[in-house]
Amino acid sequence: MPWYAWLILVVAIGSIVGGLMMLRDTANKVELTEEQRKRVAERNAEADAKDAQDR
Repeated sequence: MPWYAWLILVVAIGSIVGGLMMLRDTANKVELTEEQRKRVAERNAEADAKDAQDR
């Protein structure tokens, strides 16, 4: 492979890795109250039960 193909490959991989790292750094943690956590757990249990029933 010519040198410029390697250069393009390195730049592409660097862009992907850099974008993923920037996305990770700018992500905000979602703070939930206990009531919200309980509702999420209930919805997850309902969805799991529905999935099990569909199979």
